[in-house]
Amino acid sequence: MKAAVLGKPIAHSRSPVLHNAAYPALGLTGWSYTSIECDEDELPDLVKNLGPDWAGLSLTRPLKRAVLPLLDVADSLVTAVGGANTVIFRPDGRYGYNTDVYGMVAALAEVGVSTASSATVLGGGATACAALAALRELGLTSVMVLARAPERAGGLLTAAGRLGIAVELRPLPAGTGSGGQRPVTAGIQAGGLLISTLPAGAFETERQWPELSELLAVLDVVYNPWPTSLAAAASAAGVPVASGFDMLLHQAARQVELMTGCRPAPVEAMRTALRAASGRV
Repeated sequence: MKAAVLGKPIAHSRSPVLHNAAYPALGLTGWSYTSIECDEDELPDLVKNLGPDWAGLSLTRPLKRAVLPLLDVADSLVTAVGGANTVIFRPDGRYGYNTDVYGMVAALAEVGVSTASSATVLGGGATACAALAALRELGLTSVMVLARAPERAGGLLTAAGRLGIAVELRPLPAGTGSGGQRPVTAGIQAGGLLISTLPAGAFETERQWPELSELLAVLDVVYNPWPTSLAAAASAAGVPVASGFDMLLHQAARQVELMTGCRPAPVEAMRTALRAASGRV
């Protein structure tokens, strides 16, 4: 059976490392997983032309929303979040799932977080929508969101409405932490959880992240390069940090379960392979 991760660009993806480590650990022979560069315009024809020897697909940006019209069945979480990162091919059609939410919840559990009294999300895109769903799993019904372009966060607000999450939307401060400008952390509640869905390099130095010591934990969805300035500042302040590495591992484990029908996924074998590929051995 075949599977692949799609996106553009896609050469950086570690998904092949994770999935190809899982198959032998599960005793599955004849299974393969690769990466395919594909954009929104190419996606419909690619999906249409895949044969019965395909088990499923993983999707990265910008395809998580573009795939929705191509699905025969969308999981309730896909509908709520407004994006699917997984497609499973079954005899009766194409099924869409979102395992990013599972990956976030599992990554936070690894640093001891299974509930939170408050939370702030940095960013307003598709991954931020998944973060809202993850926070709902932790029991929250209201979240602060700091977005670089609040006027373009309509999709996030729509997803929040479907999820039953009240959002306080604010502009993301410039965040130098000096020179009189507001720090990135301005307004974040003490004792709360901070989830950053910002791309790598959004803030380059640790001094842009003052006043982190009273946070419950930090989840930064970036996994390369690591540590990010946020992760480094949080660690220096003694705050538990979950990384995009952990999120990637657990969302892929859930994908393996969906694609192969095997449970549980071999998480430790996948973790070992990812660490080796990322130079973290």
